[in-house]
Amino acid sequence: MCITVKQMMQIEENGHQMGFLRKFMMENAGAAAAKRLVEKFGDVKSKKVLVFAGLGNNGGDGLVIARHLLGCGASVTVLLLGEPDNIRSEECSWNWNLLEKMKSVKLLTGGNLEHLNNLEFDIIIDGILGTGISGEIREPHASAISFINESTKNTVAVDVPSGLNPDTGEANKMCVNANMTVTFHRMKIGMQKGKDMCGEIFVEKIGIPPEAEIGVL
Repeated sequence: MCITVKQMMQIEENGHQMGFLRKFMMENAGAAAAKRLVEKFGDVKSKKVLVFAGLGNNGGDGLVIARHLLGCGASVTVLLLGEPDNIRSEECSWNWNLLEKMKSVKLLTGGNLEHLNNLEFDIIIDGILGTGISGEIREPHASAISFINESTKNTVAVDVPSGLNPDTGEANKMCVNANMTVTFHRMKIGMQKGKDMCGEIFVEKIGIPPEAEIGVL
């Protein structure tokens, strides 16, 4: 069964109110995506990974993925598309502060893509917008999406490719063209229509209680 973004937000809120906090959802989402990524690409110890992280929860998922891949021995660079002080969610901020304590990760902020000049990556993770798309895509997100699409590397989208409307399946003129997409809890209703942008789709459960769906579905 596919769901809308509004339904997913209500399910998350219900789960949070039950005591399954959003922080746990984010951790489980990132861990599940990292596990799926390792299964797809094999041993990541020799892999160079770039994570584009927005300032919302999609970026937070990306930060969790980065930490798990570091634990698997990957070489990880995270580019935060903005400044840490402007991170919009407590969960994302919590995960950023954790990465700041880790010497094993290369952290870049401000969304300046010039930092990526002359760097090569094997895998790029799109944690830019996820389901939080509204209106025209502005900078630095537009440049990040262009960077991803101009790269021939493996692209993994978190939840939905940035620029794809998860309710309608319509792609913004700026939209990540992913090789694989890892979405959470249930498939989003527009993903089948937009599967050309999603690539291979995996749906991962993240521990939300089934009771959180009562009254929503």
